[in-house]
Amino acid sequence: MRTLVVTELITLDGIVDSPGGGDHPHGGWTFKDVAFDPAAYEIKGRETLEATALLLGRQSYDEFAPVWPSMEEFATYNAMPKYVVSTTLDGDTVPWGEGQVSVLRSLDDVAALKETEGGEIHVHGSPTLAQGLAAAGLVDRYHLLVFPIMLGSGKRLFAADAAPDKTKLALIEHAAYSNGVTLQRYDVVR
Repeated sequence: MRTLVVTELITLDGIVDSPGGGDHPHGGWTFKDVAFDPAAYEIKGRETLEATALLLGRQSYDEFAPVWPSMEEFATYNAMPKYVVSTTLDGDTVPWGEGQVSVLRSLDDVAALKETEGGEIHVHGSPTLAQGLAAAGLVDRYHLLVFPIMLGSGKRLFAADAAPDKTKLALIEHAAYSNGVTLQRYDVVR
């Protein structure tokens, strides 16, 4: 079975909304409010080596598809298989630069994808999808870069009304950086 990894830039109060920019009143909080320390982003380089597929929710697809294909730092992601979970997109595929993204219609389709041959499947952004995956027991690991800021409002990774009753996690790696960002990697214990 393939490992499904949810990877997020997240505030101390659990907000994952608009870290690089966007329509949140504090969009771009990762750049505007916290000093840059390249060591804190080392995990992102490792993720590009570990991932063999990218899984997105519809809103993250809409935000990433027009931008990522032209960005050299996302060349590895652009070359790997990509999937978007959506009940509203037309067709079996949608565009991603010169390539295509396969459309999955349900969490059952994601569960079937996990049963295929291959390596890790990474979910970037996509908080609504991540919540559904967690509630369905499909998340195997979390990679969290926790930023020392609280926004008070916005999309949360762990919403009380979407979470399973209880999920035990095992810390597999942690680090703290000069800018106050912490890395927390957890395996879901089953």
